[in-house]
Amino acid sequence: MNRTFIVSGTDTGIGKTAAAAMLTLGLNAHYWKPIQSGTEDGTDTTTVRALTGLPDERFLPEAYVLTEPLSPHRSAELDGVEIDIERLCVPRIDGALIVEGAGGLMVPVTRQLLQIDLFKHWNAPVILCARTGLGTINHTLLSVEALRARDIPLHGLLFIGGENADNIRTIADLSGARVLGRLPWLDQVDATALKTAFADHFRLEDFL
Repeated sequence: MNRTFIVSGTDTGIGKTAAAAMLTLGLNAHYWKPIQSGTEDGTDTTTVRALTGLPDERFLPEAYVLTEPLSPHRSAELDGVEIDIERLCVPRIDGALIVEGAGGLMVPVTRQLLQIDLFKHWNAPVILCARTGLGTINHTLLSVEALRARDIPLHGLLFIGGENADNIRTIADLSGARVLGRLPWLDQVDATALKTAFADHFRLEDFL
């Protein structure tokens, strides 16, 4: 597979990084986190490396590593860093690439640029991660509308959490978006569990 997917979320703290790790394994991909905002608990790249057990060469270096766990625009200001958009070009690699965004679509990268603006510039399909629980219908439908208003390709929806068939069906019916699958809560998050989750809940052909 030779394709780039942008992984974004409808909210923060929904399990997007675990989903990105699962996709990196399932699609035999490289992983790139362009902007890391917050380092107290390590970086998302370090987390995905640990979760997948993949070799270092499958992980591309961040363009920016910012200290504070805040929106990138503010974290950069506090670190005295000026984010240069020219450094945020998607790398060309041989094979699939998972690009994990920072938080949700409307997160400011700078005071003039939202993350969704970057996605528009990159022109790669977005995999939108969403919770299955209360509030997900509103958050997900708003995010889908924001992508479509900017003609950004939506590859599909990836749900995270416990089984909630009606929420997933309602979002699919109202948005018309493809549901790629659901990553359930895992008792232990490691490479074996993530591979099993991908095999049990997703279809490789949906990403080809």
